Amino acid sequence: MRDLVLPGGTAVLTGAASGIGAALAHGLARRGADLVLLDRDADGLAATVAAIRAAYPDRQVETHVVDLADADATDRVAAEIHRAHPRIRLLINNAGVALGGRFDEVTLEEFLWVIEINFRAVVRLTHALLPALKAEPGAHLVNVSSLFGLIAPAGQAAYAASKFAVRGFTEALRHELVDDGIGVTSVHPGGIRTRIAASARVGSGVSREEYEAGRKQFEKLLTIDPAVAAEVILRGAQRRRGRVLIGWSAKLPDLLARVAPAGYGRVLALGMRQRPARPGAAPQTPPAVPARPAAGTTDAAVPVPSPRTVEETAPESGRRA
Repeated sequence: MRDLVLPGGTAVLTGAASGIGAALAHGLARRGADLVLLDRDADGLAATVAAIRAAYPDRQVETHVVDLADADATDRVAAEIHRAHPRIRLLINNAGVALGGRFDEVTLEEFLWVIEINFRAVVRLTHALLPALKAEPGAHLVNVSSLFGLIAPAGQAAYAASKFAVRGFTEALRHELVDDGIGVTSVHPGGIRTRIAASARVGSGVSREEYEAGRKQFEKLLTIDPAVAAEVILRGAQRRRGRVLIGWSAKLPDLLARVAPAGYGRVLALGMRQRPARPGAAPQTPPAVPARPAAGTTDAAVPVPSPRTVEETAPESGRRA
């Protein structure tokens, strides 16, 4: 499968108001794509658009303010986009929400809120816009999962369930769409410096004091700039990579889960031993995975590499399983 060509194409992107999404919007505009941007944060979305129009006045930018937790609103917006753009070059399902708390500390409503936004909205938008992708030669689909779509630590039942679902859905589509010439990429970020920890919803049964202590610990691990992450994602999509992992904080836990799929939880607990027992986690950031310690030291969190070394990809998405 040839590389993805963005100039002159239309890219649809969710979660574009901040963080990785805003950085992706800028990266797409810089590469010559016209944009259809979605987010529930109207002010943040307007700021993203203003910056893009100032830097790239020739780009066409369309926006939709929508809460992806609202299934009917999501369906309406998807139908509007398809009518206005019967051919779409790239769809990036990036939007996501966080929920801190163990399964017995969150309500069923809170749990399903995460599933609705992180997974069901991805399915809805992909299903509605797949005909437009099929109508555009050389189209591509990117779904942003998470490190917690590769491992599932305690305190992340809702988030991990949603992101494992995104991963499975994306892998199946990669195999289904190869004959249509559509590339498919699953993205698994590690410690990206976004607001997802600060804006996470806290489970009803979670101690606020305990959660805040855990959140502050996790925010220390958010070291990768969103602009760096966006470039890794876009390079992976352009090269038709099937899977993109961002940061050693994603790569090493993924390796650990492959080596010890039923026992990695004990290693994660070891890495968390100096933190509160039930922290509310920043969902795009894994627990500190211990590296091999130097003589006379305790286990240390794996450092994040320089931007030039943060990408790991699987075989090209056009390759059959």
